[in-house]
Amino acid sequence: MAATAVEIAASEAKTRPGIVFTIVAVGVVLATVDQFVVNIAYTAIARGLSGNLSTVSWVLNGYSIVFAALLVPAGRLADRSGRKRGFLFGVALFTVASAACAASPDLAFLIAARAVQACGAAFLVPSSLGLLLAAYPAERQSGAVGGWMAVTGVSAALGPVVGGLLVAVDWRWIFLVNVPVGALALALGIRLLPTVRQEATRIPDLLGALFLVAATAAVSLGLVQANEWGWGSARIVASFLAAALLVAWFIRRSAVHAAPVVELSLLRTPRFAVSYVAIVFYCAAFSAMLLSVILWAQTAWHWSALESGLAFAPGPVMVPLFSWLSVRLARRFGAGLIAAAGCAVFGGAGLVSDRLQTLAPHYLTAMLPSAIMMGIGVGLAMPTLMAAGAASLPKERYATGSGVLSMGRQLGFTLGVAVFVAVIGTPGHGMHQLRAFQHGWIAVAVIGAAGALVSLALASSDTRGERPAA
Repeated sequence: MAATAVEIAASEAKTRPGIVFTIVAVGVVLATVDQFVVNIAYTAIARGLSGNLSTVSWVLNGYSIVFAALLVPAGRLADRSGRKRGFLFGVALFTVASAACAASPDLAFLIAARAVQACGAAFLVPSSLGLLLAAYPAERQSGAVGGWMAVTGVSAALGPVVGGLLVAVDWRWIFLVNVPVGALALALGIRLLPTVRQEATRIPDLLGALFLVAATAAVSLGLVQANEWGWGSARIVASFLAAALLVAWFIRRSAVHAAPVVELSLLRTPRFAVSYVAIVFYCAAFSAMLLSVILWAQTAWHWSALESGLAFAPGPVMVPLFSWLSVRLARRFGAGLIAAAGCAVFGGAGLVSDRLQTLAPHYLTAMLPSAIMMGIGVGLAMPTLMAAGAASLPKERYATGSGVLSMGRQLGFTLGVAVFVAVIGTPGHGMHQLRAFQHGWIAVAVIGAAGALVSLALASSDTRGERPAA
């Protein structure tokens, strides 16, 4: 009887792969857009809830930290309880938390609600991938996963554009709009998503996930508050010391736990480890650059959120084109060179902003070039690094490895925001503000260059014949 039920579920899944893809894509769009849409609402939230740059940064980083730490454990819990159930739970939690974000009376409440949002995203994102793999036959799974990654990349790039339209009404709409969309995805998912067989997996290391949350938060706290508290102050030193101890405990637990947040054996696969580190650098550059461009437009040029979002629009236009191109270029030249080029282009966007940015609004010369370069960098680097890391693993470790790579993305996003806020400090106005942002753009260039150098290690393995078959 049980076997028959599983066969029926699998058969139903394979007859409606397009429907499954559409429903899970809605969930992925919710989780991804809402991570980046806050960038465009940064100044509006600060004004509406009386917060400064460092405090409002936790609205971004609180989401990324919790998302990163819970991504793998939540995926394993969903495998235990059923991927459909995990996906629906994630969408429901995300939708309720979005309503709470929209109703936030102060920053502390908003940051807490964002953390709950991230818990929902951590369930729905890995479950969505698991549902896709069950819905498509083996020969079409790679294409489905590629489409899933493309949806994620385009959603991230479109976040500021969508946010600009919504913040033009009120910043609370960036969260409120999730409620009807989430409710629709939930209703369709209950009715149309297939029930995929539960896996007999071990209970994941939730305490280890808590250690990772605390460690990342401690590093972010030290970076964000360093200018205000003083780099040599006892509180900053304590933050970094606590982070080091928590990381050590996290690594220790990961080495001995039966179902760790990060399987350390994955990091002993050279191509996977290189891809992971490069992803962290790239995503740090991405989040720092994205925040810098939007903050500059709104605080220095005094553009509205709508104007800032539309100004950023040429970047997302580049993403699908160069994502498609990156796949073909990687087959010819190897993933390493293409990923390195993407990271270098992104770092170059920081240098262009440093050299061309002006106090007076000059969009065509001062912002458009960097926006286009950001889109090209996203299209070349992100899908290439994710694919290279996943392709280096045996098929039975693909789901876990992809979760770890996605965790690396979130950690990079968190560190990028924290580093940028630490570098610019309290920028002031006029030339003081320009100088502070120029330091931030130089930091972006350095991080992008570091990502390019790490990616070249992939290029060296490509030339040695270690490149997986495309």
